[in-house]
Amino acid sequence: MDRVDKILAQWNRERPDLDVSAMGLLGRLSRLSAHIAREIDKSFSERGLNASSFDVLATLRRSGPPYRLSPSDLLDTTMVSSGTMTNRIDQLEKAGLVERIANPEDRRSVIIALTEEGLRRVDEAATAHVANQHRVVSDLSPEERLVLNALLRKYLAAFE
Repeated sequence: MDRVDKILAQWNRERPDLDVSAMGLLGRLSRLSAHIAREIDKSFSERGLNASSFDVLATLRRSGPPYRLSPSDLLDTTMVSSGTMTNRIDQLEKAGLVERIANPEDRRSVIIALTEEGLRRVDEAATAHVANQHRVVSDLSPEERLVLNALLRKYLAAFE
């Protein structure tokens, strides 16, 4: 019995006319999301990053050499406003992890590029992040992970 079961029991006692089964599922997803976010934030924090800064650095890293994208390409990979993306880039630039370089195809715009330090830091953080993710799911067997992943993929697809 977990905390969500206790909440559901209270609702069932107080409002037996309500089917709170969806509340249980969504409550568990929400609580898991918060727990997982804390574990991930801890790992990033140990490397001087947060989830937002890692997101930008990882997007640049995944793009492949020369690890450069336009701000609009970076924006397309996230669900944030252009102002928020600009702020993230500004902070990463101040930290020496990215640089703005003139776009050779259009001098009115810039390209965001990983610096050598940015590449080193994102590679270190990605290695630790993947190890941390494995630790976070280690209570599930490989088969359970496959089943849960398939169910979550189906559920997520309904929204995306």
